[in-house]
Amino acid sequence: MKVIYFAWVREQIGVGEEEVSPPGDVATVAALVHWLAARGGGHREALASPERLRAAVDGVFAPLDASIAGAREVALFPPVTGG
Repeated sequence: MKVIYFAWVREQIGVGEEEVSPPGDVATVAALVHWLAARGGGHREALASPERLRAAVDGVFAPLDASIAGAREVALFPPVTGG
């Protein structure tokens, strides 16, 4: 699965995207975030507060409890603000 990072999430992790193979028990966006954070370094820093993140699964906005079963792509980004 491809994970894409945007804005400060990308800056803290140090890459814009990566291919990952999470274990079978990683079934939701939140579980994926937790698994990625456990990798340490920039991942731990950027993903330490999942409630600060928004996600999209295969291009569709999704809550953190959304399933990632069969997903090809998960995007993680901070909330979008505008004015």
